[in-house]
Amino acid sequence: MSGFAAGGAAAGAPSAPRVLLIVSGGIAAYKALELIRLLRGRDIAASCVLTRAGAQFVTPLSLQALAGEPVHTELFSLTEESEMGHIALSRSADLVVVAPASADILARMAAGLADDLATTLLLATDTPVLVAPAMNVRMWQHPATAANLATLRARGVAVVGPGEGPMACNEFGAGRLSEPSELLAAILERLDTARAPRDLAGRPVLVTAGPTHEPIDPVRYLANRSSGKQGYAIAAALAARGASVTLVSGPVALDAPPGVRRVLVTTAAEMLAACLAALPVQCAVLAAAVSDFRPSGLSAAKIKKRRGEPPVPLALVETEDVLATLSALPPGRRPDLVVGFAAETPAQPDGLLAEAQAKRERKGCDWIVANDVSGDVMGGDENAVLLVAAGSAEAWPRQAKQAVAHRLAERIAAALGPDATETSRA
Repeated sequence: MSGFAAGGAAAGAPSAPRVLLIVSGGIAAYKALELIRLLRGRDIAASCVLTRAGAQFVTPLSLQALAGEPVHTELFSLTEESEMGHIALSRSADLVVVAPASADILARMAAGLADDLATTLLLATDTPVLVAPAMNVRMWQHPATAANLATLRARGVAVVGPGEGPMACNEFGAGRLSEPSELLAAILERLDTARAPRDLAGRPVLVTAGPTHEPIDPVRYLANRSSGKQGYAIAAALAARGASVTLVSGPVALDAPPGVRRVLVTTAAEMLAACLAALPVQCAVLAAAVSDFRPSGLSAAKIKKRRGEPPVPLALVETEDVLATLSALPPGRRPDLVVGFAAETPAQPDGLLAEAQAKRERKGCDWIVANDVSGDVMGGDENAVLLVAAGSAEAWPRQAKQAVAHRLAERIAAALGPDATETSRA
């Protein structure tokens, strides 16, 4: 893991991380000032580009005072353009952030226009780009804006927000710029991805994520509260290190991470079949919260509730065990490293470790990533986990799920070793 989420540049990093912040027009531009303060607090350098519309809301001097660097406003500067300054500026950062990203600049990005400094460097850069939309709720809901965002996402542009709430125009709804702390978290995630070493380049990896839905009748199913956020973050972190990732996902409301091949499934049986079809892989990270049970029979019609009559009994049978099945495969078919997950609600302080150790032995996997889901972990944005291997256990503090993912990806890369033909287990 690069260490940005924990504060400061990673040990041994060639240079401090750098963000190019483009501030476009909108009342929310004032939040860029606090964002710069937060970035500087994490030892992340920030160069600023201020558009003409953005300058109606914040001044170059205020941005410069906080960033500690000159603020760029004009495309054509004789001093800078003698060395093609706008080209150098567009490629000097680890991440380009547009916050706030107005409806206008999103439209110009989608169209590929280059009529000012901001859009020219956005078109010239090969650096990852993160946009934080901010606009009136009607503008946000307009089909043109939706189409522009879809175009940008398809090109690999990451999007954070917008939030929902009261607006300066006295309307209420979606379109508020995300809070600076939320922007910081998204930037840290993208920096981890952008600066990750390519030590898993070309290696096939399997990740599962999300819940499974086991149908009861045509309108009901058994499931759990898994959002898929942790599994998707792991898939993204492994892909950032160059792995060839197949993500087998249950039903979630998440976009596929860039560079990841996603296979959508619904039931445990479908998930197992998709996992087996993805083999051979060097590593399997089985983060999905697979339903343990399914109804013994599927009703062809909706089961009715009849007043005064006892409820229809629901007989359950165990579902397919994806983790145990992959762990028990013969050499040549079994992944070199099988990582399982254990979501527990332990009654005792040391109960999580005991549950994880028992599950690792029972399932036959190499590692177990265990977490206590008694609180808001399932569906939340943070996680605190135990990494349990044969004869060892390591507690990781509560942190963003993306930070957990990057740390796990780092451990996987170390375990697999530099030679793609070697195997290594903890």
